[in-house]
Amino acid sequence: MVYKTRGVCSQEIHFDVKDHKLTNVRYVGGCSGNTQGVARLVEGMDISEAIERLGGIRCGFRPTSCPDQLAQALKAYEKEN
Repeated sequence: MVYKTRGVCSQEIHFDVKDHKLTNVRYVGGCSGNTQGVARLVEGMDISEAIERLGGIRCGFRPTSCPDQLAQALKAYEKEN
């Protein structure tokens, strides 16, 4: 899936889901070290757990963050599948 982010430095998040687990997570843009770290930490994680852990994280004064945008992407994925 490709998710267009909103309100953050990254432009997109690419990911796959296999057996309800995240795989191949990759951010386009954003803070490279942080987005790579998030991507590696969630690799193989159940999407429900990722939503719970990442949802609501803010970036400074912004109401969202790159991790929160991944949670939003996963919610969108769940609605579609």
